[in-house]
Amino acid sequence: MHCQRASVNALSPTVPISVVNGFLCGADPMAITRLAQRSGIAAELLAEPAARVTQEQFATLYRLLAHEHDDEMPGIFSRPLRNGTLKYLCLSLLDAPRLEVALHRFGQFFHLILDDFRIESRRDGASGYVELMEYPASPAVSMLGRELMLKLVHGVTSWLVRKEIPLQAVELPSGRPPLASDHLYLFPGPVHFGCERSRMIFDAAYLDLPVRQRKPDLEKFLARAPEDWIFVSFAEQMTCHRVRQYVADRLPDPPTIEAAALALHCSVRTLCRRLAAEGTTFQAIKDDVRRDIAIQRLTRSADPIAAIAFDVGFDNPTAFHRAFRHWTGSTPNAYRRAP
Repeated sequence: MHCQRASVNALSPTVPISVVNGFLCGADPMAITRLAQRSGIAAELLAEPAARVTQEQFATLYRLLAHEHDDEMPGIFSRPLRNGTLKYLCLSLLDAPRLEVALHRFGQFFHLILDDFRIESRRDGASGYVELMEYPASPAVSMLGRELMLKLVHGVTSWLVRKEIPLQAVELPSGRPPLASDHLYLFPGPVHFGCERSRMIFDAAYLDLPVRQRKPDLEKFLARAPEDWIFVSFAEQMTCHRVRQYVADRLPDPPTIEAAALALHCSVRTLCRRLAAEGTTFQAIKDDVRRDIAIQRLTRSADPIAAIAFDVGFDNPTAFHRAFRHWTGSTPNAYRRAP
């Protein structure tokens, strides 16, 4: 029996509360609770380090913050990116003949409006590079700020060529965070921490792709922002993405690593090695899928908790409550109470 009683996207990972709080840190404390509630996020979850929100909740919060602060990267950089920045950025890129030219224009655009760093793109042999070059006299850019700008570059350029650009590597100078596995669902490629620079590396062949979007396509992209540039679409699947899909398709039956390896046409040892190279494990993915589906169901539906527990592979609600608290630090009811 493979049933899910509410509409959920099993490939849509949830967002850690640390990212939510990173956006809220620039907000007026009096407004934080109000904005969180308008986004469907229970205020008590903001203080729970292991809490999660759905991509829909995060996108709603982003839009509210951007509108209220007139800043499309709310409080992230030393100067606000006024509302309309993404629109005029994209308008400056649409008539570029190919992606390499669009990336150069991307860097020039932000050179005009941002003092924190410059964005440099280049071709070196078979690889293309996009690097954030911070100015020595500028304020230090947060880890979230570096990641978001790389995400914006990747998301916008992928949209321009109508193909999610797979990444050979993402390099970040910060230390490995506690929730490093979440980067598997932000960047379509391996993420390395503790590096000398902030950059993305990809196949240089993508620099020669023509820009395929046109002005009439822009309205939908802007209306959905940040969803179409900040989250991975899973079009170019890593092994962890394929395992995530496999686990979701098998629920509520308990998937095993042996069955997953067979479905992916490899040995268990090979599957473990590939997942380890991506910074995760089969058990971690299985827990993430069940957690994320449960959170989506709790926030989007009135389905009984017992039914949700069964559909994500638990025989009884007590075991589900125990696992859910382990995953998120809160009870299922804390998510159900979200407005």
